[in-house]
Amino acid sequence: MSLFMTQFSYTSEAWAAFVRNPEDRSVILRVELEKLGGRLLNFYYTLGEYDGIVIYEAPDETTAVAAVLTAIAPGHLKATKTIVLLTVENAIVAMGKARGSGYVVPNK
Repeated sequence: MSLFMTQFSYTSEAWAAFVRNPEDRSVILRVELEKLGGRLLNFYYTLGEYDGIVIYEAPDETTAVAAVLTAIAPGHLKATKTIVLLTVENAIVAMGKARGSGYVVPNK
């Protein structure tokens, strides 16, 4: 399984709905990810450019995109940003594959 982090921002209408009726959105997201073959690992709210992040596993990038599309389709999110996460072990494997690649630096 691959790891992903998606940052998200709610619309002002979504925040107004949460103030009227607070709810744990991680429960709903967990169910949707499991339907797609993924698994929710963490769900956090944040301060700043984005309102929160989710860290999850998915079998592949297509499934991760499907999860994001499922979440944004109702219209309560105004922005998302998804990043592939590498474990230290996977990063070391990538470094090993890159070693001695012979990539040529562009001429200046």
